[in-house]
Amino acid sequence: MHSSQTDTGPLISPIPGHRDLRSVLNEYGLEFTPDGQLIRWSASNKNHPRNWTLGRKIYDSHMIIFLDLFTTCISTAGSTAADHAQHEFGVGHTFSIFIFVSLYMIGQATGGIIFPSYSEAFGRKKLYIISTALYSIFCVIVGVAPSITAVAISRLISGILSAMPTIVVAGSIEDMFNSRDRVWLIFLWAMVANIGLCMGPIMSTYITAHLGWRWVFYIAAIVMAILTAFISCIRESRPSLLLVREVAKVREECGIATLTALNPDHTPDLKTWARLSLFRPIELFFTEPIVCMVATISAVAFALIYMFTEALPPVYLSMGLSETSSSLPFLAIIIGLILGLLTRIQDHRMISKYEKEGLPLEPEHKLLGFCIGAPMFAAGLWWFAWTIPPLVENVHWIVSTASLVLIGYSINEFDAVLAGYLADSYLSFAASGFAALSLVRSLMSGAFPLFATQMFDGLGANVAASVLAALATVFCIVPPLFTRYGKKIRARSKFARYSLQIYEENGVDKNGY
Repeated sequence: MHSSQTDTGPLISPIPGHRDLRSVLNEYGLEFTPDGQLIRWSASNKNHPRNWTLGRKIYDSHMIIFLDLFTTCISTAGSTAADHAQHEFGVGHTFSIFIFVSLYMIGQATGGIIFPSYSEAFGRKKLYIISTALYSIFCVIVGVAPSITAVAISRLISGILSAMPTIVVAGSIEDMFNSRDRVWLIFLWAMVANIGLCMGPIMSTYITAHLGWRWVFYIAAIVMAILTAFISCIRESRPSLLLVREVAKVREECGIATLTALNPDHTPDLKTWARLSLFRPIELFFTEPIVCMVATISAVAFALIYMFTEALPPVYLSMGLSETSSSLPFLAIIIGLILGLLTRIQDHRMISKYEKEGLPLEPEHKLLGFCIGAPMFAAGLWWFAWTIPPLVENVHWIVSTASLVLIGYSINEFDAVLAGYLADSYLSFAASGFAALSLVRSLMSGAFPLFATQMFDGLGANVAASVLAALATVFCIVPPLFTRYGKKIRARSKFARYSLQIYEENGVDKNGY
């Protein structure tokens, strides 16, 4: 016998030819859990992603955020490409939109179910590298495709691959940053991704006008190939996977085969992972009220930009703008996105106040942007609806464009604040929560452009926009619901409770999440 059990973990006598366990654990910055059964991170361990150097965190987070920026840009660029490619391939407008936009989003919805749970169980870095490299390849295939079938297959696969940055970025941010810093990183990620959505129609309009629609995808392929090289330099960030590797080293140095890491992400085999993890996002959506409401509201706001890629240009063409300049009102949405910085500054002040006073910081305390954004979203849509033709004539285009600033601000607040709320509420299950959100968001984003033209032409732009405004008005009841009852809802959630328990047991950032 080489060991005996105590309340603070095994007391291991040195095994001939191996090092003492306690000294090795101290060297690796590890410790036993209170029950002495498993090994976890110590709070000061420099190898835990939360404790990485600032330079490392900045590089890794900014690389994956820029990756998401560009893939979202290419997703909305598909609408302009579809408008021009339909004549080359001899297909109808709606079918072309389905091929270039809807199939991409269906693929993203599929990838959103697979990648987050896989990355939680088996790591993130390899998935980032492989998906980025393959994305570049399939952009080339779209560019050289001789048939609409080849385009369809390539756009579908590109959509699947795009789910990696679009959804898993939130999990990577949760890996590396505590609650205070996540406020800024989640905001930066949401803002940059949404800027990508708005830049897509502008970029593709000008590229198509001067070089042709295929060059949209050639340029995308070049950029993604370069990004693959940069992404290869990031580190694996999943704490549980890194801990398993650290404990494996300890076992080897100490010669104790029974040492086990605290690993809530552990899956014994691929079959178990598929059975449990692939269906976890769907389970979260249908059993967790917070996930359901967050996913639905975020999805509608996100999908609105995809609808606008079809609906906005005709509105501004009717006001006298040229084909290329009719995409520029998307810049007003970008201005609104950037204005979200003001709300983040207020969030920062609020968090500092709670920390200074030693008060516990709950996820509901960071919903200010959502509370402001919901009514502004409705107001912006009502404003837009009744300052555009055909029912309202002789109003300068700048008037309706100004309303898009409010819409842009609100969309980003929905995305950033609700994304942060999911991350803070579900912690280690954050990526799966985002997978549920992404599933609904991707499906809506793929569907909205299909009926945008029919809706705005059939009802008229004023009535069509009013329908959207009425829906946005209904959303205004959700912020007070979350702020008043959110904590009680989370207390009844098995996922939120278990996630917080695992988080506390891992011994990092014990002063709050």
